Amino acid sequence: MSQFFYNARASVVDEAIAGLLHSTPWHNLGRLDAGDAIRVVARNDWDKSRVALISGGGSGHEPAHAGFVGRGMLTAAVCGDIFASPSVDAVLTAIINVTGEAGCLLIVKNYTGDRLNFGLAAEKAKNLGYKVEMVLVQDDIALPENPQPRRIAGTVLVHKIAGHAAELGQSLAQVKQMAQRAADASATIGLAFSTCHLPGEPRDERVKAGHSELGMGIHGEPGVSTLATQNSREVIAAMTHTLAAKRPLNGQQLLMLNNLGGVSQLELAQLTHEILQTPLAQHVTHLLGPATLVGALDMKGISLTLLQLEEAFLAALEAPVEVVGWIKPVALQPVAALPAQKVTSQLQITPSEHDATRQGVGRITAQLIALEQELNALDAKVGDGDTGSTFAAAARRIEQLAQQNQLPLADHAQLLALVGEELATVMGGSSGVLMSILFTAAGQALQQGEPLAQALQHGLEQMKHYGGAQPGHRTLVDALQPALAALVAGEPLAQAAAAAQRGAEATATMQSAKAGRSAYLSQHSLDGVKDPGAYAVEKVFAALSKG
Repeated sequence: MSQFFYNARASVVDEAIAGLLHSTPWHNLGRLDAGDAIRVVARNDWDKSRVALISGGGSGHEPAHAGFVGRGMLTAAVCGDIFASPSVDAVLTAIINVTGEAGCLLIVKNYTGDRLNFGLAAEKAKNLGYKVEMVLVQDDIALPENPQPRRIAGTVLVHKIAGHAAELGQSLAQVKQMAQRAADASATIGLAFSTCHLPGEPRDERVKAGHSELGMGIHGEPGVSTLATQNSREVIAAMTHTLAAKRPLNGQQLLMLNNLGGVSQLELAQLTHEILQTPLAQHVTHLLGPATLVGALDMKGISLTLLQLEEAFLAALEAPVEVVGWIKPVALQPVAALPAQKVTSQLQITPSEHDATRQGVGRITAQLIALEQELNALDAKVGDGDTGSTFAAAARRIEQLAQQNQLPLADHAQLLALVGEELATVMGGSSGVLMSILFTAAGQALQQGEPLAQALQHGLEQMKHYGGAQPGHRTLVDALQPALAALVAGEPLAQAAAAAQRGAEATATMQSAKAGRSAYLSQHSLDGVKDPGAYAVEKVFAALSKG
């Protein structure tokens, strides 16, 4: 089964380039018209009097490399197939089309295919009279014994620093020197939980569940070690320790957090926090990211790049650009907590006694506590099996307050408001909030002079407004609304109880639910089963009518 959006693998790269050209906000990019086999994205506003910067490589690492073409960065990017170096002809085409008398600099990732193809193209261009220089980026420190270190995300920093030098009109020698200094000053370590998934191919599952691989390459190449953890603090500790051990930490340091493609924004923000708690963070003055700068399709992993800053580097990194893939670094500063007023209860409650109200409250709480198991069993058929426990928890809290003589029984407006506040806390979930809305709004209406029945009806209307449930939706509203309507009409509690019973019984014949968890169930699952909330209302009114 495919885990990759594509129409045909052969056209993925071409269609992605077309999408990029359409979406750039500066309309400053184009594709060289040199045949289907040549994929070169270049600036359409390029002034050949300046040194041209060309980079590229296999596709699948977006936004690199075409996402960094534009003012202040690359002049052109040569795009190969997914994870495959572009051809010599494609690189040579880019050179001869964007290079003027100032010459061009090739910024090349240290992979064999890229090194050879860009190198041969450079030699051919020189034979044609072009001034061409090349800088290899080899920032990966995962394999210290490798005589040809790989490059990872550090190339982007070289693009930006060299691009700024070219934009300033510096000579080819000066631009190359700046690029080389940036390359030498950067170090990168990657880590992933899994390799990437190529279109039409199965994912390599060599990393065991719960493990991570330190130093995995951006094409899924094996790293230096496997860690028996995916804990964010532990993997960041391993990565930052590796960086700190390999690089001098004198002076200002920029740290870049790069998403390899499959890490969510939530995780990236959390990982940023983890990084800033490590000993390495004491040496970091600037942060770049978290962002996807050099991806590896959907690889579930990140890379960290450390760049030893110098004044010229920082000026270059902060300079404005017109490219879609770059983000500005930020200087790290302490984060201060904003002063805030703590939310506290605004209720001014004066406990008081009222025998009839105490008896009524006692009947309601006793009934709901006694119904706990029955309501849970009923809810297990149409919901998640906790309606009884939810209502019982609320009833026990009100019962506790009554036993402690903490209820304003003689002031019904205060009583309803207090119940509303307590239910939002002890019931939890949406049911607690909904019942809190009902009692809070009813208390406000009662305070404004509405009779008790009308006040409760107003509370119900507000609960329906915010919760969305209406009669016929198979909720407690189907029992509560007719019961309150009877009270508002002046009918006795016995008539209200009978109306609640009829409403609850009607829910057992409703073919579908429109609210709550029952809304996800089929008609067959609901047939003959009363809604638990409606049944609770029925039993509460029945208890009150017998008082």
